[in-house]
Amino acid sequence: MKESIKVLSVNISKEKETIKIPLDEITLNHHGVMNDAHSGSRHRQVSLLGKESYDRLEEKAKKTIGFGEFAENITTEGIELFKTSPLDRFVGENVELEVSQTNKECKHNSAFGEIDSNMLVEEGIFARVIKQGSLKAGDILKYVPRILRFQVVTLSDRASKGESEDHSRPMIVEILQQYFQDRPRNIEVESTVIPADAANLSLIMEKSAYEEIDVLITTGGTGIGPRDITIETIKPMLDKEIPGIMEMIRIKHGAQDPNALINRGIAGVVSDTLVYTLPGSGKAIRGYMEEILKTLEYLIYMHHGLVIE
Repeated sequence: MKESIKVLSVNISKEKETIKIPLDEITLNHHGVMNDAHSGSRHRQVSLLGKESYDRLEEKAKKTIGFGEFAENITTEGIELFKTSPLDRFVGENVELEVSQTNKECKHNSAFGEIDSNMLVEEGIFARVIKQGSLKAGDILKYVPRILRFQVVTLSDRASKGESEDHSRPMIVEILQQYFQDRPRNIEVESTVIPADAANLSLIMEKSAYEEIDVLITTGGTGIGPRDITIETIKPMLDKEIPGIMEMIRIKHGAQDPNALINRGIAGVVSDTLVYTLPGSGKAIRGYMEEILKTLEYLIYMHHGLVIE
């Protein structure tokens, strides 16, 4: 069962850097809140703040703070908004919002100087409008967390026949699960092993793009052997290549082990799917994944038009 939030107040301001005034109803369009000073085409179209945050600050300040005083367009109750992540959604009967940024930046607040407002700055979030419509106090929005979907593929003739055990694929799955274990993000990981066959790999690439898999990671087939076909198959299918990641990894690990420079791994984007091609050895996989994870979420958000500031 999906969690829900209740809209307690809808607020606008005619000028930037001022508190917002509650209204009976607001209209959301593809620029944000109609007639609000912060309306625009950027990803920070609508600001939200939870009553849970208000309650904590009111207790600390020993005073009542009115909705809109922290420059939020929508005041909610039901979940800790700051625990959501970009690409999560709030879906209502008339509107749909997508979280575009957490850690809301506020430049002005009537309560500044009286209480420590850092908590509210950190706990407010921004969203962009996916479905246009009207919103008013009392409306209910269902919280729909975005699940990141991963596909891990091992290319190995012997492992696909059961003649050897595939250690690479389980290692990547484990690394992903450990990385996201303590992060506010749910993931799904599918994995498979196939022979080193260009036709099979091409089909997986096409299927991943069609099914909007967020990240496809292959392991094996990145050397110069006669059956190393991963790069030749994937590179022509990429819409954009991201060369810096693999170049940095080769230089970093090649300084210690010159054989690492032989690896021809690439990274890029096909449709809405990020693609990474890793070598087959366990030691190399851990080194590659360590570097890939440093920019993975940022690249996903960037590809979806969210410039995280």
